[in-house]
Amino acid sequence: MTPSNNTLLMQIRKRTLVAILTLFCLAFGFSGHAHASTYAKTKHPIVLVHGLFGFEDILFVDYFYKVPHKLSRNGAVVYIAEVSPANSTEVRGEQLLAYIDEVLALSGAEKVNLIGHSHGGPTARYAASVAPEKVASVSSVAGVNWGSKVADQLRDAFSEGSVGEGATGLVVDAFANIIEIASGSDPRDKPTDSIAALNSLSTAGSVAFNKKYPEGMPTAYCRNDGKMLAENGVYYFSWSGGQTFTNALDVVDPFLAITGTAFKEPNDGLVSTCSSHLGKVLKDNYKMNHLDEVNQSFGITHWFETNPVDVFVRQANRLKGLGL
Repeated sequence: MTPSNNTLLMQIRKRTLVAILTLFCLAFGFSGHAHASTYAKTKHPIVLVHGLFGFEDILFVDYFYKVPHKLSRNGAVVYIAEVSPANSTEVRGEQLLAYIDEVLALSGAEKVNLIGHSHGGPTARYAASVAPEKVASVSSVAGVNWGSKVADQLRDAFSEGSVGEGATGLVVDAFANIIEIASGSDPRDKPTDSIAALNSLSTAGSVAFNKKYPEGMPTAYCRNDGKMLAENGVYYFSWSGGQTFTNALDVVDPFLAITGTAFKEPNDGLVSTCSSHLGKVLKDNYKMNHLDEVNQSFGITHWFETNPVDVFVRQANRLKGLGL
């Protein structure tokens, strides 16, 4: 039986459509592979470390919004660290070290590249200082490396050991535990201590921390002379934003504009640009606030600034170029 004219016509149309789609995919670089390119394919896996009240994802929304996906699409192997949303830098750092061991065992890699946002910056620095043989690089995104004036004001609002401090700590700890539960973690595994976190993020706490773990730090506040390659063999980088109100559509921007008044210098609403300096300072004045730096809220960032996600991808490419 020979096919009818209608059947032949349908086959021709189908083949023509397939040919057109194939040419379109070739022209624009689409493929069926999981990775679109190897632009961000670093030698060592990338571990993203969240800041205060951070999480891996809640209801499929990443803390590093769309960053892991874009890095993966460009060839990187990406993990998101599981650390307490609120605790001291040292406690979070120990949790990060345990997570790094899991990554190394799972991936077979020798080291990891750490990228930490906000309190994730000092947390990553701790891990690199204590176990430099496991860390190839630390990239600090608006890291609280010299403390935060906002933390100082909160610290000054309650006298240490007071009833007010204790009550506030309980409320904030409960909030942090809710975040953990919502992200699928058990608060008992990653205990919270918001007062310890506040102490770590204060200027006094940060300065004390820097004396113990100085790698990559500049010689003085607001200096830009931190070593990219420290004596411990770890590479250090940093970048940050320098604006608070960046998009009228973002409901969080007014809050950051208010907290930004605690500073008398350029800042992102929670961290000054000078405090963010670590190692090789890639840029400290992006038109980004503290949430824009991780592409929050939901990608609502400055219309005339680089996409925050692309900044992470470019950093991965930089690490790749250094053989990391």
